[in-house]
Amino acid sequence: MQRFDLAVLGATGAVGREMLRVLEEYDLPVRRLLPLASARSAGSTVPFRGENIPVQAVTEKAFSGMDFVLGAVSSGLSRELLPAIRASNAVYIDNSSAFRMEDDVPLVVPEINGDDAFSHHGVIANPNCSTIITMVAVAGLCALSPIVSMNACTYQAVSGAGQGGLTELKEQTLALAKGEALSSKVFPAPIACNVIPHIGERLENGYTAEEMKMQNEGRRILHLPRLNVTCTCVRVPVMRSHSIAVTVRTEDVLSVRAAEAAIRSFPGCALAQDIDGRDYPTPLDVSGGDTVWVGRVRKDLTDPHGISLWCCGDQLRKGAAANAVQILRLLTK
Repeated sequence: MQRFDLAVLGATGAVGREMLRVLEEYDLPVRRLLPLASARSAGSTVPFRGENIPVQAVTEKAFSGMDFVLGAVSSGLSRELLPAIRASNAVYIDNSSAFRMEDDVPLVVPEINGDDAFSHHGVIANPNCSTIITMVAVAGLCALSPIVSMNACTYQAVSGAGQGGLTELKEQTLALAKGEALSSKVFPAPIACNVIPHIGERLENGYTAEEMKMQNEGRRILHLPRLNVTCTCVRVPVMRSHSIAVTVRTEDVLSVRAAEAAIRSFPGCALAQDIDGRDYPTPLDVSGGDTVWVGRVRKDLTDPHGISLWCCGDQLRKGAAANAVQILRLLTK
């Protein structure tokens, strides 16, 4: 594996810090690490391989000499900085949604469509977190028979909304215990002891932008341009890791046994058979890992071509940071 120079854009944020942890765990041959963040974070440090690495402010010249850039910033900032990254000839692996639907930008989950990464023109996109987790869970079924449609409900942790989401859940939980009024700033309704069936901007078709990602991105990842997906995204009072209940309809009729075998053997995926006596994972079971766990595999009672299942994955790890680092690892082998 070749040694390389790497910049992490947004290194002081939740996803950026997770990227650094994954880089260490995977022991990738980083020759020089350059943590980049906003001017207010410049001068602070981030831990990496036993050292505290100084954070530098992002400038147009900051990417000079870098081989790769991992992006963990907003879509707007990602688009703004792309010309400077291109000018440095670095390959940009971007975690934002800025370039996910551009035809010449590969949208990659390494276990599923890793070969797509090698057709890049300087930019590779990391998919949406819930989409990654769901696609890993169902890709084994797709290998048995093409998926025609999916019906998915996501149950997304508050950390998906950033540090503010975590803080709001903690503060509201304490306020409830004290009998105090709840104040909601991050979410459109109180999240403590509650669920909110609305994530992202509402679109003209009645779905949210977050919900449409499952179909639009899923088509590119699975190479199924006619895949139809109905999705409802729900915010739940969970700190970390997303869960998805999904029913997949395939061209051929699949047995539960065949479906379970396909899930069990698919890379990055595991079938939950006995977790403290349970045949299903929960967010607490999967947090801190990169494996997507699947359970409760059963036939859809409304359609013989349907298989229903439950899956969980750490959205900060496999849903974001780890998937990006896995793309990097793929390119540097």
